[in-house]
Amino acid sequence: MKKQTFVNNSPTNLTLQRFKRKKGAVIGLAVLILLILSALFSDILTPYEFDKINPINALRPPSLEHPMGTDAFGRDQLTRIMHGGKVSLQVGMISVLIGGTFGILIGAIAGFFGGWIDEIFSRFIDIMLAFPSILLALAVVSVLGPDLYNLMIAVGISSIPAFARLVRSAVLSIKENDYIVAAKSLGLTRARIIIVHIIPNIFASILVFATLEVATAILAGASLNFLGMGAKPPTPEWGLLLAESRDFFRRAWWLATFPGIAIMVTVISINLLGDGLRDTFDPWLKEK
Repeated sequence: MKKQTFVNNSPTNLTLQRFKRKKGAVIGLAVLILLILSALFSDILTPYEFDKINPINALRPPSLEHPMGTDAFGRDQLTRIMHGGKVSLQVGMISVLIGGTFGILIGAIAGFFGGWIDEIFSRFIDIMLAFPSILLALAVVSVLGPDLYNLMIAVGISSIPAFARLVRSAVLSIKENDYIVAAKSLGLTRARIIIVHIIPNIFASILVFATLEVATAILAGASLNFLGMGAKPPTPEWGLLLAESRDFFRRAWWLATFPGIAIMVTVISINLLGDGLRDTFDPWLKEK
């Protein structure tokens, strides 16, 4: 008797299969998972404390005992970079959550209602877009005060315009579809139509953009921390580690090199993941 084989052709399974074929995205996801795990379990993975000063070991080059060397206070650099991953990833994710929440809300309302509401929101977004995002974030954190949480708010605010434009454009393209018209004819409230019928249908685009925006937020956060506008010592944030290395660059190259590599690897892995998600969810992408 011939054995029957069943193939799971559900949308979720097909999406996963398509994602697995994107080798760059799979590598990016694997590296990102390793970075997150190393940050979460940094207390277990290293025998040192990130803020314990040991002047005897100051500015030691990389060795078996300290694979990434030590800083000017004798603190293990690998431990500080792993702990700094918590801060930098937190900055990226919380900033995108803030910017995405308000950006999606503004974009959905502007695109769905149109008319004078769309005009007001669009002009507001245009004003925000007139400033480079890093300059806008710098201005906001200057007003709120230099603090890590204020930095997250500032970076989140600077990402609102990008989310708003993306969602507004997506809503405009689908709000006249038959299922939206049918929902209106059934008497559903506008809020319910937006939340239940519109947002889920543009979620893939939002997810892809949010993933890529996390990398941008990490870079912006590191830049502001480098300028002293966010985390304060002894917090081992990657941008702050780069700032602390400026006075020792000639005789302690490892102080700037390894935090820079951490930022670079994180941003590249997130971008690879975002590109893979974009290709996976793109309905017009031809199979190769």
